[in-house]
Amino acid sequence: MLGAREAGSDPTGLPSIIQGGMGVGVSGWRLARAVAVTGHLGVVSGVALDTVLARRLQRGDPGGHVRAALARFPVAGVAERILARYFVAGGLPAGTPFRPVPRLGLRANRHRDELTVAGNFVEVHLAKRGHSGPVGVNYLEKIQLATPAAVYGAMLAGVDYVLMGAGIPAGIPGLLDALACGEPGELGVTVAGATAGEHHTVVFEPASLTAGAPPALVRPRFLAIVSSAVLAAYLARDPATTPDGYVLEDHGAGGHSAPPRGKLCLDAAGEPIYGPRDHVDPAQVAALGLPFWLAGGHADAGALAAAHAVGAAGIQVGSAFALCRESGIDPGLRRRLIEHALAGALAVRNDPRASPTGFPFKMVQLAGTLAADDVYTARTRLCDLGYLRVPYRTPNGAIRYRCPAEPVDTYLRKGGTAQETEGHRCLCNGLTATVGLAQHRDDGTTEPPLITLGQDLGFLPDVTARAGTDFTAADVITHLTRPRQR
Repeated sequence: MLGAREAGSDPTGLPSIIQGGMGVGVSGWRLARAVAVTGHLGVVSGVALDTVLARRLQRGDPGGHVRAALARFPVAGVAERILARYFVAGGLPAGTPFRPVPRLGLRANRHRDELTVAGNFVEVHLAKRGHSGPVGVNYLEKIQLATPAAVYGAMLAGVDYVLMGAGIPAGIPGLLDALACGEPGELGVTVAGATAGEHHTVVFEPASLTAGAPPALVRPRFLAIVSSAVLAAYLARDPATTPDGYVLEDHGAGGHSAPPRGKLCLDAAGEPIYGPRDHVDPAQVAALGLPFWLAGGHADAGALAAAHAVGAAGIQVGSAFALCRESGIDPGLRRRLIEHALAGALAVRNDPRASPTGFPFKMVQLAGTLAADDVYTARTRLCDLGYLRVPYRTPNGAIRYRCPAEPVDTYLRKGGTAQETEGHRCLCNGLTATVGLAQHRDDGTTEPPLITLGQDLGFLPDVTARAGTDFTAADVITHLTRPRQR
């Protein structure tokens, strides 16, 4: 819970602006902290933080921030084991491949769990350091196998909010309740081909990490990111699944978006066609009696006041923060994005096939990135990070894992079809490369970046006219809180 009213909160103690939790490391601790110090809700992306932690350490941890946070990790021995395995003083030589981290799975793995917990602890701890503003963490529902351990790490660092989208996050309220009490956190896992009556779960036991009675933790608020009033009402039907609020996300927002309701139809450019049924009615959500925020195309001056006028607690904004100085996007890429956008030459495509999740995914069409067909075709398909792998049941009842972005022959051997592999990009490697943590391959190649933004960049000329192209998160806040010009 939030305490005294902060500069960015209303009288209820709720933040009026939520900074979106974007990509892998785009919404890193620096960005979340820069927003939180203003009193608004700074959010770190909780995706792949085990890999982010391991690679930052192998880069030599410039500035020592990661090691300083690990020194505050409350469980003895964990930080020491991680440092011994991954820290490289001075950093790996240029072109040297990063050491891999264990991939996700249903079976417990102590090293993997420790790295996941520590990665989330480090990111939230650094984001909360030195101020009293609120900090949240954002997860993808599709990455179910990582969620219990990841959430526990964020809670150990005192995270104030957990946000989750790209699915139906019905199990998260119960997970937070259990972990706050030090009890095992269990989450249902979707297994392709599971037979009727089969129930698969992933479990994280705090006691297995602490080797003793786990501490009681403060339960963070949970905000479900939804794209329909139907889903919001579904979650609110039972106290066990009811969130503490909603983020109502329009399909123009960056990253994943829900497919259109009904039959999928594509326009001439091959993008999904959305209709009136795909727009969330704020009045229907307001009737549920929980606070909500509007997201997707709400970065214009005056959008905050307009959101308040329809009963929203505020807005969530992603792309404006993704392009600011504190963003985790590689600085060179960020400059290119801003230059192209201001010149009217930046296209963001909502690709229905790019993501292995099956959800449409926004890709910035930029030469040299994985969105470009020539780069996609030249890249050797492989799946070595595996965050979007799907568990599936084999005919003999064993559980295995597959991803439609992995090598086609491999996917076919696992029971998939060639059609399911068409057009799928490796989001895991592409998004990691976007923040300067690209894997180098033994054949001398380096993973290309893949950039996601929202499709409404109309805020950019106004922001840059006032603050320049190297604008900060504080400049974005100033823009968002200005009244609309008449």
